[in-house]
Amino acid sequence: MNTALKDVIKTAQLFSLPDVYLRLKSLLDDPDYAMGEVAAVISLDPAMTLRLLRIVNSSLYGLNKQVDTVSRAIILLGSQQVHDIVLATSIAQAFRGISKDVMDVGKFWRRSVYCAVTCRHLARQQGSCDKERLFVAGLLCDIGHLLIYQAIPDIYWKMAQELKHSEKTIVDMEQELLGFDYAQVGALLLEQWNLSESLKETTKLHVHPGKAEQYPLETALVHIGFLMTRAGDGEGVFNEAGLSVDPSAWERTGLTAEDCSDLYKEIEKDVRVAMELIFL
Repeated sequence: MNTALKDVIKTAQLFSLPDVYLRLKSLLDDPDYAMGEVAAVISLDPAMTLRLLRIVNSSLYGLNKQVDTVSRAIILLGSQQVHDIVLATSIAQAFRGISKDVMDVGKFWRRSVYCAVTCRHLARQQGSCDKERLFVAGLLCDIGHLLIYQAIPDIYWKMAQELKHSEKTIVDMEQELLGFDYAQVGALLLEQWNLSESLKETTKLHVHPGKAEQYPLETALVHIGFLMTRAGDGEGVFNEAGLSVDPSAWERTGLTAEDCSDLYKEIEKDVRVAMELIFL
């Protein structure tokens, strides 16, 4: 194992998910859990309770009636969707104290939320994937870069400058100069956090969606969502040149470039809402 990867792994070990999420996950891992127990665990954390209710009552969900209790939220959304909302907000909390001297943390999280919202819209458009699970998958797919920036900032800054004058992809450049890429680093963090196999695969293989075996559809959607995010951030034109979608992703999802491009207006609106709900 090279020195740079060792430094990244050490940095990853500094970050842990909040206790409320860990208790919730432990409960949901028990096949005999009761809905009342789920509500009780979340209700022990007033800040998480407030955040959950704000999200459920937001325009992201468009529910007809106001939801004023965690129990009601669980009944309406189901324990899995509530889990995914708590996980998304817990991830933001886990990295709340990260240094802003190394990178533009605000820009990083906006891009991550943009990707999360995009993946959620793509899942809805595609029709056979869980929207909330895809939201979390999109939020996490670039998390490896956050760790790399923190662990080896000087090395990564030099590489980023070189990338500006190269036709190589960021994954190819990272593999060449570091011996690993951000997607692999992100998957290592999710392994440490003991998150689901679907999230680990979408994080690790969204850069190579054709290699996904267990969750090929979800990985393909995250692949498309991440490229749309980069296009939305001014890195190029979606599905052209360096932002071309892997043909396997079109085949697996049944989507077209036109389907995706039609979503941008709705995505922008939802990103503003999601940023306020998750990070304020």
